[in-house]
Amino acid sequence: MNPQATLASVTSLILGTIITTSSNHWVMAWTGLEINTLAILPLISKSHHPRAIEAATKYFLAQAAASTLLLFSSMTNAWFTGQWDITQLTHPTSCLLLTTAISIKLGLVPFHFWFPEVLQGSPLLTGLLLATIMKLPPMTLLLLTSHSLNPLLLTFLAIASATLGGWAGLNQTQTRKILAFSSISHLGWMTVTIIYNPKLTLLTFYLYCLMPAAIFFTLKHCKILKLATMMTAWTKIPSLTATLMLALLSLAGLPPLTGFLPKWLIIQELTKQEMAPIATVIVLLSLLGLFFYLRLGYCATITLPPNSYNYMKLWQTNKSVNTTTTILMALTITLLPLSPMTFTIT
Repeated sequence: MNPQATLASVTSLILGTIITTSSNHWVMAWTGLEINTLAILPLISKSHHPRAIEAATKYFLAQAAASTLLLFSSMTNAWFTGQWDITQLTHPTSCLLLTTAISIKLGLVPFHFWFPEVLQGSPLLTGLLLATIMKLPPMTLLLLTSHSLNPLLLTFLAIASATLGGWAGLNQTQTRKILAFSSISHLGWMTVTIIYNPKLTLLTFYLYCLMPAAIFFTLKHCKILKLATMMTAWTKIPSLTATLMLALLSLAGLPPLTGFLPKWLIIQELTKQEMAPIATVIVLLSLLGLFFYLRLGYCATITLPPNSYNYMKLWQTNKSVNTTTTILMALTITLLPLSPMTFTIT
């Protein structure tokens, strides 16, 4: 892809995100979302492969439908209340339409259908943007309007997302699809506490962005797209694949790794809100995700490929690792000691 075109797309992506996250008017927020959508499309389809073109088309159709619903929701609210302020969303129909629109934008169940296919057809770094940065603007809108939304509906969406994200990832062999269903499952964890503690949802989102970033950079560095090629990763950079297993376990939420921190705080918050049954259900559903994280880690570090003598040619002792990957991997594994400070913030 032309460097100038890449620069224009990335700049537009940053600009759209800033406009949406900093605006208090629905039209400006909608404008930022549209800039984001148009900016990411060239990055998805830059390989000119039929699967990439299909992914870009699916992404455009889903995001256009969500943006239309969001604009219709804000117009309905303005018609009945005379308010265009994002925080003044009070009409019940507008709240329902907005929840649907944001669910499509984020990929929450039952509006998740586009996300795994789009992530599968995108390059790894573009997939990282789709799984992290592109979810920040709709998540911001959900945070700003959370006080007006239906708690029962959001809880249903959260449990459904955690269920499907864990269940559908069990039989996947493509790493990008596994990470897509992992993202859907983590969105369920974020959504379940968004009404009761928005700061905790934002903290969970930030920590979630950190963990897939380390994994995506590692997969790109080792050129891993499916489980079969992951079995040969140990012959390239053994130390990196060893830490990859720790990063996957951190994403699964096992102590004493970083990923345990947001789940610990969310379970505590749900218990405070007398929602212990919901907390129990969502914790049990996270065991489904733990299975495919363990399978990824097993393939990366424990399983030897068949005819391993042929693969010994891939051993490279002098291959350097990107500094960004090293820093992200370290943060993904070692941030749990910050939990006392995090408790005071939330």
